[in-house]
Amino acid sequence: MKQFTSKELRKQWIEFYKERGHVDVGAVSLVSDGSTGVLFNVAGMQPLMPYLLGQKHPLGTRLCNVQGCVRTNDIDSVGDKSHVTFFEMMGSWSLGDYFKKERCQWSFELLTQVFGFDADHLAATVFAGDENAPRDEEGAACRIESGFKKENVYYLPADDNWWGLEYGPCGPDSEMFYIADVPDCGPDCGPGCDCGKYTELGNDVFMQYEKHHDGSLTPLKQKNVDTGWGLERILAFLNGTKDVYQTDLFTSAIAYIEKVSGEKYGADDTKTKSMRILADHLRTSVMLIGDEAKLLPSNTGAGYILRRLIRRAVRHGRVLGLKKENLLAVAGIYIDEVYNDSYPLLVKNRDFILQELQKEIERFESTLENGMKELNKILSAVKEDNKNTIDGNSAFYLYDTFGFPLELTVEMAQEQSISVDEDGFYKAMEQQKQKARDNQNFSAKLSVGSSAVFDSLDENAVTEFTGYEKLVDESSVIAIASGDNLADRLETGAQGTIVVTNTPFYATMGGQVGDKGIISGPDGEFKVLDTIKLPNNRVGHVGEVVSGTVSKNDKVCLKVDETLRMNTCRNHSATHLLQKALQEVLGDGVEQQGSYQDSDRTRFDFSYSQAMTADEIHEVEKKVNAKILEGLSVDTKVMSLEEAKKTGAMALFGEKYSDNVRVVNMGDWSIELCGGTHVKNTSQIGQFKIVSEGGVAAGVRRIEALTGSNALNFHEEQENKLKEAAALLKTNPVDLVAHIKKLQEELKAVKSENESLKSAQAKEALGDVMDQVQEIKGVKLLATSVKGVDMNGLRDLGDQLKTKLSEGVIVLISEADSKVNMVAMATDGAIKSGAHAGNLIKGIAALVGGGGGGRPNMAQAGGKNPSGIDAAIAEAAKVLEGQIK
Repeated sequence: MKQFTSKELRKQWIEFYKERGHVDVGAVSLVSDGSTGVLFNVAGMQPLMPYLLGQKHPLGTRLCNVQGCVRTNDIDSVGDKSHVTFFEMMGSWSLGDYFKKERCQWSFELLTQVFGFDADHLAATVFAGDENAPRDEEGAACRIESGFKKENVYYLPADDNWWGLEYGPCGPDSEMFYIADVPDCGPDCGPGCDCGKYTELGNDVFMQYEKHHDGSLTPLKQKNVDTGWGLERILAFLNGTKDVYQTDLFTSAIAYIEKVSGEKYGADDTKTKSMRILADHLRTSVMLIGDEAKLLPSNTGAGYILRRLIRRAVRHGRVLGLKKENLLAVAGIYIDEVYNDSYPLLVKNRDFILQELQKEIERFESTLENGMKELNKILSAVKEDNKNTIDGNSAFYLYDTFGFPLELTVEMAQEQSISVDEDGFYKAMEQQKQKARDNQNFSAKLSVGSSAVFDSLDENAVTEFTGYEKLVDESSVIAIASGDNLADRLETGAQGTIVVTNTPFYATMGGQVGDKGIISGPDGEFKVLDTIKLPNNRVGHVGEVVSGTVSKNDKVCLKVDETLRMNTCRNHSATHLLQKALQEVLGDGVEQQGSYQDSDRTRFDFSYSQAMTADEIHEVEKKVNAKILEGLSVDTKVMSLEEAKKTGAMALFGEKYSDNVRVVNMGDWSIELCGGTHVKNTSQIGQFKIVSEGGVAAGVRRIEALTGSNALNFHEEQENKLKEAAALLKTNPVDLVAHIKKLQEELKAVKSENESLKSAQAKEALGDVMDQVQEIKGVKLLATSVKGVDMNGLRDLGDQLKTKLSEGVIVLISEADSKVNMVAMATDGAIKSGAHAGNLIKGIAALVGGGGGGRPNMAQAGGKNPSGIDAAIAEAAKVLEGQIK
């Protein structure tokens, strides 16, 4: 066998296939577009799904690449020698070109001529057949013909030799193995056992079928081949190890972790496991944040997986004694050393990656500190009650109140042989979610029951959208639903959903809400309250009959509410201007994360890691209004997706677009792919006003804004409030600011005078207490009480007494408004002797029915039991005595 570095291995793979007529298609985003029902690209073939199903690939029928993948379904197994969450698949494909003969021959050449394996030590497996598909005799023959020994070709069942995702292209696969020079483990020893004699090297999938959602198989239009070799696995094997963490992908990171932690890799199983988890999870996190999708930690979907990876890394970093800066240094190793050539996007996004990692680490360190304290209380209570399970409500309390992840609760509880009622956790979560569901609006309730009922219609019963050109149109009713049932008619007062042959009503899509309006028939009128997208190219008009009857097959006139549509168009067009303005002010890293436009306002979510300043908001607003005043023409063109990309049109990452798309140009300033409705000229927007900016998730900000008459109304309301405020202060709006400043100065003076009076009163109430000073093991202690002083007053008194005392400890307790206030202070000299104000307060606060804490030099607490004040003062001496060394 020949040895390779990871960079050499990637290069050799691509060169081998280029020599055989393949084109390197490059890697795509790690984040899935959702077409296969998974969050990440988990296989090299996943992005090629449409072409495996028969669509023509623009680069031809022979393709190859090295594709990064993320798989976290076995995250709990990470920590051993082989499991990782990010991995690279070296792939090659035939899209209806060559099949089993050529594929088997090239795999054998790759193994023997490129990687230097001895043919006598190679084995292969093929599909044994079952009730769904026949035995792969052709695959076995091709393996033998290519050079594999007949006795080293094995037939295995579908569990071992059938490949496919949940649905899509699939077929029999044939795996290749290296046979070690060790005895058989038994009579059935072969590639299917895990004795260690057989090591998997690569996999050739012969895609002959398509698996449908109902589980059935049909032959593909074209026979494809998907070859996949795991880079980490083959790299380790070629370099004489079964530990992927001992390859050059990880050795630099592991060496740094060893240096900082003082631990030796492999010396201790627990510490080694933490090293592997830390190295793997940070590597994957770097890849996801630095990916073209710029994934950020969040509480849903792929963002939640990223958050979990970072937080597990932090926790295992703590096991090894690593701090935030150490974790960031490990991330830097991957960016600067390991993947700098293979993944240049990481280098380009270096600052962004480390910045977002730092934020999430800091965020979780706070969560971890507070959550672990509470979890430890819960674990102690479980043990005291002689139980072995944390109940679901407690687990949800940790999650809901402290943001403490369920999986971390489970993981830490397991370390103490305690389980977690996960079903109870999800039940508690569902109860909380149900409150939101109970408030869903009419159209949501109706559409849930209505969407599937139309599935039984003829496939030709579709709806053509005519609303780009017109707001009024003639049509025919092809179906009516009342709840979960199809109906022939709806009478006055009845609610339902109507489907017609053609409609000017826009259905809710892409953030733009559906139109409202009226459908008039020969015998009645139907008020459209919402318009929704239905499966199979149909549009549902949701609402109620306001007069007469509406029946199936009626010839009807559909009229969109023109005012509401125009207001929605203003908001949608303004959103395009807003996105462009944000990118100019905040940078190209701004990307749309979501949007919503109705007739009242626009809401735009975008990627940005910090709150916008008032100046930035003003600048964005100014740019948008400037483009409105310019009166830019808004033009829409339909073109192919490839043509649209060449124009530089902005597209929403992860959005699935059809072959032909609509491109909306606002002058030459804003160009976006968009299927929504818009104004004809930006001047029709009128004006634009941002009314709020805030965070909605980690790394995601939200702007809400108004346009047209809504913006005018907002300004009018603000002006009226200004006049009202001026009237209350007996001035005019022009002089209001100056008047407020004058009042603030007067208030400041009054407060200062009040504080001086309170301080003097507190000092008088305390009297001369220096004769109450005790000496505890050489440290002075003044512990006393005073009547009717608040916390601020106690702190002031404490500072004064500390000055008088010079060195020592002060404890002051006061009853005010039937509550107890407590302050403890310790000088530097007292702290050196062992005094700790925070722990002292903790030791006495319970006697007044309270709790608190703080720093070594100053702490405070509150309580509810004034009758315990004397006992607390007496206890202070005992607690301090226990602290002094």
